[in-house]
Amino acid sequence: MLSNMNIPKKLGVSFLVISMSAAVMTIVFFANIWEIRSATARSNHAQEVYAKALTLETSILRENSQLRGFLVTGDKSYLKSYDEAREEYDTTSRELETLLVDPAKRALLAKSVEEKARWRRQWSDRLTAWVKAGRRDEAQQAVRDAGKAVLTSAIVLPLRDIRAEETAAIQENAASQERAITTAIVALVLGGIMLIGIAIMLQMLLSRSIARPITRLTQLMAELAKGKNDVDVPGSERGDELGDMARAVVVFRDAARAKVGDDREREQALQAIGGGLHSLSQADLTVRLTGLPPAFHQLAEDFNGAVQNLSSLTSDVRGSAGAIRTNIEEIRQATDHLSARSEQQAASLRETAAAVGEITQGVRDGAVNASDANRAVTEARDEAEKGGQIVAKSITAMNGIDQASREIVDIIAVIDGIAFQTNLLALNAGVEAARAGDAGKGFAVVASEVRALAQRSADAASDVKSRIVSAIDHVRSGVALVDETGNALQRIIGKVSDVSAVVDVIAKSSEQQAHSLSQVNIAIGEIDSVTQQNAAMVEESTAAATMLAKECGALVSSVMRFNVDAGPNGVSPVGATERSMRPALRRVS
Repeated sequence: MLSNMNIPKKLGVSFLVISMSAAVMTIVFFANIWEIRSATARSNHAQEVYAKALTLETSILRENSQLRGFLVTGDKSYLKSYDEAREEYDTTSRELETLLVDPAKRALLAKSVEEKARWRRQWSDRLTAWVKAGRRDEAQQAVRDAGKAVLTSAIVLPLRDIRAEETAAIQENAASQERAITTAIVALVLGGIMLIGIAIMLQMLLSRSIARPITRLTQLMAELAKGKNDVDVPGSERGDELGDMARAVVVFRDAARAKVGDDREREQALQAIGGGLHSLSQADLTVRLTGLPPAFHQLAEDFNGAVQNLSSLTSDVRGSAGAIRTNIEEIRQATDHLSARSEQQAASLRETAAAVGEITQGVRDGAVNASDANRAVTEARDEAEKGGQIVAKSITAMNGIDQASREIVDIIAVIDGIAFQTNLLALNAGVEAARAGDAGKGFAVVASEVRALAQRSADAASDVKSRIVSAIDHVRSGVALVDETGNALQRIIGKVSDVSAVVDVIAKSSEQQAHSLSQVNIAIGEIDSVTQQNAAMVEESTAAATMLAKECGALVSSVMRFNVDAGPNGVSPVGATERSMRPALRRVS
């Protein structure tokens, strides 16, 4: 079964067996470790419960001893340790209650706590209060009379039962740990031995089914590489990769055997081909390949066909070389005439280009002058427009002055009215002062002064009003003159704009003419350049034609060295080529 299974499956099955064995051992080992962990946790819990129960017992005994010391001596220093023992018992009992999950153990703890409360109520708290009240002798006598009733055995015995149960649990958990450790060691040893045995067995199976056949195939391939083609290849009937390799080695062996016969035929063909190539190297195009092995018949036909075609091509080249030299000579003479005409045309174009350049420069200068004139007219128009703006601002300012003058006249009219009213009031005040007699004399003097002041104010306001009215007339005259000036500037600006537009049209037309002449000049320059290039190319063509004629002669000389097949009439094409070349040679000379 293994011989028909491929190598990846063999390796997969082997690793699967090893992995399953390791998994089984790991599961067993993990189960024992888990048991050890559980036993350790239970043991730790039991030890903690045991320690708490022992602490409770110690606390109650300490509380009892400190109580007796206080009863005997009356020293209050015993009360400190007494209170600490009481506090420790209460705290530890609450902690132990949270640790216990067994109802029986919780009942024992509850019984101990109940007995503790009863003992404290009947003896501890009562006797301590008596001693503090000065009744120490009565307390001592009560203890002596009580006998065993004052003891704490009822509190301690339930705690000892809890400790006994936890001690048994600790011993049981220790035994469980020992059993789990022993089982884990046995599983580890047996599993290791089993894994080693399985690995050795699989190694032997894989070595026998994979490694040894590969080694044998490697040796066979080395012998084939050394040229031993008569070896036997075992394992070709296998269904795995090694069977494929064995069948491939069989193919290599058969190919090597066939290669030996092919090498002999190839050597024979190479000798015949070498002789034919040697004849070709001696310029003999009449050579043909014959007598080659059957495998090289197509090569012989292709070689013979190629030599036949080369012989025909060489004959055609001999026949065409003369005609080529004749045509080249005619081309050379035509290019000489064309070169002379091209040089003459180039000279005429250079003169035309120079004349057009001068015309272009003149038009360009006129365009520049027209542009300068347009720019000057534009600047004059701008200045005139600025003057018009200034005149407009002046008109606005004069109108403002006129408006302000009118407002001042109105204000003076108001002042005149105020002076009139003041004068009237002063007159009334004088009349009233006269009626008052001596008591109003001082007031009459003041009224007289106010009346005189009002009269002067009225006179001054009248004088100012007359002057302002005169100024208003002058301002109106100035506004009219400024309006006429603005209108004149607007007419000037219009005329300057018309002149600027005309000059602008002239400048643009001159620029367009200059641009057109520049384009014409450029075109003539390009034609001149192309003509000169054509002349240079004609000269180069003439030189190339002369060189081509020389190369054609060298080609004819080279082709004459080949020995070619006879023509259709049994005459070699060499004589026909020489006869066809003689007229051309005479024309060239």
